[in-house]
Formats: sequence, C-alpha cells, structure tokens
Amino acid sequence: MDILGIDIGGSGIKGAIVASETGQLCSEKVEIATPQPATPQLIAEVVSQLVEMYQWSGAIGCGFPAVIQKGVAKTAANIDLSWIDTDVQQLIQNKTGCPCFVVNDADAAGLAEMTFGAGRGIEGTVLVLTLGTGIGSALFSQGLLFPNLELGALPLHGAPAENYASAAVRTAQNLNWQNWSERLNEFLLLVERLISPELIIVGGGVSSKSEKFFPYLGTRAKLTPAQLQNQAGIIGSACFAARSGEEIG
Repeated sequence: MDILGIDIGGSGIKGAIVASETGQLCSEKVEIATPQPATPQLIAEVVSQLVEMYQWSGAIGCGFPAVIQKGVAKTAANIDLSWIDTDVQQLIQNKTGCPCFVVNDADAAGLAEMTFGAGRGIEGTVLVLTLGTGIGSALFSQGLLFPNLELGALPLHGAPAENYASAAVRTAQNLNWQNWSERLNEFLLLVERLISPELIIVGGGVSSKSEKFFPYLGTRAKLTPAQLQNQAGIIGSACFAARSGEEIG
C-alpha cells in the first residue's frame, strides 16, 4: 500500500510517497521550511501544499513533535504552544480531505528502524534515539512500541537533558566531538539506569557521522547508528498509517 508519509519538524516539513510494505520511497522527497510561528493553521497549510504537489488522495501518515494521544497533541516541542490539545489528525483530515494517522515523530522514526532498519528482527529491549534539535526517543520490547516516551525531557544538570546533550547544542555551543560525546554519554548512562536496553540505535542527521563520536561512548547496551537517517520519520509515519488503517478496516 502506498501512503504519503509526512515528517513535521521544528525547522522543516518533509514528505514522500512510501511503499509501506517495503519502506521504499516511491517519489522524490520534498521539504518545505516550517512556518514561523509554527501554528496549527500554518502547518496544516504546508501539509496541504504537499498533498497538492503529489496530487494525493489516499491515506497520510504524519509524524509530529508532540505526545500524541488518539490523534491529539498533548505537548508541543519546537512548535507553537497553541498545538497543545489540538486534534492534529482531525485538523489535517479537514484541511486535505485525506484520511490521516498521526504519531509522535520519534516513535515514527523508531517504527521505521525496527521494521526496515537497524532494529529489524531484534526482539529484545531496543531504544531508538533521534538526536537533532532535541532528543527524541522510542522504546520497543519484543518488537512492540511503548509510545510517547519523552526521555529527552529527563532532568540532567538541572534542565531537560536535550538542552544539555542534543546535536543542536553541540552546534550552538561549538563543542568538539569528544566534549559533546561526554555529555551524550551522561544521558545514555542515565537512560540505562532506568530501562536497561539491550540495543541503542542512534538516529538523526548526526548518525551519519557516528565514527566521530561513538568511540567516546561507553554503555552496557550495544550501540549502532540508524540506517534510514533523515528518511526514517517519513517511512515510519507511513508504516504507522498502514498499521492503523488495517486495525480500523
């Protein structure tokens, strides 16, 4: 089943048509800058633009930077706070006329990696992290997702961990790879004390440079870079829509 996968982020909104059975993109990926302020109406307008660009009328899977419960945003990360308690699913359906299924963006990336990427076939406890503007997290046990796990919000040195160890912090504070890795490792050790994953998959754009920081990390869990990188959110959103559609149908 082909599904339009859309990955909404704080800086860009990416989309592509995905073959949900294989995880392959069936179209060119398109990215549009996230409007500022990133309000519900303005972001819904960008999603509508993507639908029109692809001349799309089928199902949409949408990864969204928030805790999502039954299609409703309960938090708002790097987007406008007016999203809180907004029915994201209904808003996009009304704007596009397409059936829409919404999932937390890190959960979407995790689903992609577990289905088609570095976590494929692994049944133990797996943690997928997305390092970018913040730190997204998705936890799986026996292949099943524990949704909306916001580990980036854990306190570390008196602030959310993502304010101390995200990839964006490395850039903003001009940290070298070793210094940033030491911060990241503090976060990883904190997480290990809580959930003891057997495998940690590190995603986000920085995962393509894993050789620069993996040597400085020391965890009990096996570490591996994500395989799908910046396509993971698009692919995982499509996977979520396909599964949700089957459950409803």
